[in-house]
Amino acid sequence: MKNVVKRNAITALLIGIGLPALCQQDSTLATATTKAPVATDNIKPFTGTKGFRTFSIGVNGGLLAPVAGIGGSNDFTRWKTGFAYGAYIKNQFRHNLALQLDFLRGTTEGDNEKKLGNGMSSDNPYSSFKTTLDWSASLSGVVTLGNINFISRKVAVIPYLSAGGGIAAYKPELTSNNGQTTEYKANGESIKEFFIPVAGGLKINAAPGLNIDLGYRMHFLDGDNFDGYAAGPGKDKFSYGFAGLEFAIGKKSAPQLMVNNPVAALQQDLQDQNAAMKASLDASMSANEAKLAEVNSLKAEIAKMKMDSDGDGVADIFDKCANTPAGEKVDGSGCTLPKPEVKTETKVVVTEEDRRIVSDAIKNLEFDFGKATIRAKSHASLDKVAELLVQKNFTLKLAGHTDNVGSESANLKLSKDRAESVKAYLVSKGANPSRIEATGYGESQPIASNKTDSGRQQNRRVEFTLF
Repeated sequence: MKNVVKRNAITALLIGIGLPALCQQDSTLATATTKAPVATDNIKPFTGTKGFRTFSIGVNGGLLAPVAGIGGSNDFTRWKTGFAYGAYIKNQFRHNLALQLDFLRGTTEGDNEKKLGNGMSSDNPYSSFKTTLDWSASLSGVVTLGNINFISRKVAVIPYLSAGGGIAAYKPELTSNNGQTTEYKANGESIKEFFIPVAGGLKINAAPGLNIDLGYRMHFLDGDNFDGYAAGPGKDKFSYGFAGLEFAIGKKSAPQLMVNNPVAALQQDLQDQNAAMKASLDASMSANEAKLAEVNSLKAEIAKMKMDSDGDGVADIFDKCANTPAGEKVDGSGCTLPKPEVKTETKVVVTEEDRRIVSDAIKNLEFDFGKATIRAKSHASLDKVAELLVQKNFTLKLAGHTDNVGSESANLKLSKDRAESVKAYLVSKGANPSRIEATGYGESQPIASNKTDSGRQQNRRVEFTLF
């Protein structure tokens, strides 16, 4: 019966620690809201963790017991609390989410006095145990619940829940019914087991960068060794009720992310923006009224400047020739443009004599072997073609051709070069280069067989087309 009473006493103690803090929440919030504005008020929403203090360290002390609020006691009928102390480092990476690395050590004990009918065997060879928790280390995710209200930008009391995983190293010491004390696993080394920590508590923001931490954490071990005696299929557990201090790390001017309320901050920021926008809109409307008066005055001036009395398209302010007759074309100063001279175009006709001159030039055209160099004997007939182009402004197309001796690419280049050579000569004699087109076709358009010398001779040519 005393075991139950003692368990309930510890539970009542933890509730007693947390309840006054909850009762004081409203007054603490009221006090917080009457203080001078802190840096939190200057941090815009949706900026993540920028500008906040996100890292903190904490120290705590309290009572260690071989029992858990969920799952009850271990393998002895009565448990006793022992002193324990711990420390942690925390990263608050979101307004309501954090990662916390905890360290804990302490002692606890229990015995089999006044059995409570919990199913233990009466022939238990041990009367009591004492376990030294050399150390435990765990990493937990922490969910904070105090910064989701819609009232205050800075909260004073923040409930939290956490869960994670860790390793505990401990040494149980057993006392038998005849009074003999032995170490469990007598090699003297600590037992190391995995455990799952589950915790809940309150953070009270006592000052900028300082929080009071009140909490209760249960440790569910992956073994039945904590009290040094294995009885039944269940696994052991232990708990830690504590009070401590948490110190925010970083610039003193920066607020803690954990105590910042993003919802209320957004609401206040929107109100501030609306007020600023209204003030800006009022100022803009006053300025617009003054600008509107200026615009109306300018419109009147512009209308005066656009006036065109004679309708010639030139405003009176720029019109140097007023009263121009209707329909007259005028220049930029409003004066009548001079009438353009009508030129009659003489049609040029290609005569038989013209064709003869071109035909003679084709017949007399010769190049150095395998080159685009025109031989001197061809110059006289080409001079006549150039004179004809200058006098009558004819258009001339030159088409170069070769036989099939040599590669196709070389023949194409040679035919193009020879046509260009003829064009260059005619231009040098005064012909208009824009009216002469030179093209090379290589061996692709033969007019005779390439199997005979005479045929190949005919295929090596430059054709003149006059139009």
